[in-house]
Amino acid sequence: MSFYECVIIARQDISGTQAEALIETFAATIAEQGGTVTKREYWGLKNLAYRIKKNRKGHYALLNIDGPSAAVKELERTMSINEDILRFMTIRVDELEEGPSAAMQNKGAREERPRRSFGDRGGFEGGGRGGYGGEGRGDRGFGGAME
Repeated sequence: MSFYECVIIARQDISGTQAEALIETFAATIAEQGGTVTKREYWGLKNLAYRIKKNRKGHYALLNIDGPSAAVKELERTMSINEDILRFMTIRVDELEEGPSAAMQNKGAREERPRRSFGDRGGFEGGGRGGYGGEGRGDRGFGGAME
């Protein structure tokens, strides 16, 4: 059997539990066709790079599949019919990754990072107009030399 990775983007209108139920449905489709889903990851609701079918966000999920190509074709057919799926991409890989995917590793690193408070912003601290004229311009004028 072959190894596949499938990334799914579902509509933003459905809830997280509905998105996970969709993932379970797709895993059952693979199992019916003689394959197995070795890893299921729900990545959460994320911003899309551009609008897809009037959606600005989407529920992302990853499936690692060990199964025949017929099972993957049936999965893709099922996803293309489903109205809740915006996009999907399935690729064949030489071996499946063990442990969390890169998206899940980045999510964990983001949660461990300390939050910055409002006062820790750095940069210009004078308030004011921020370089649009007025204070701190010295002798420079708009038309050239002042003398």
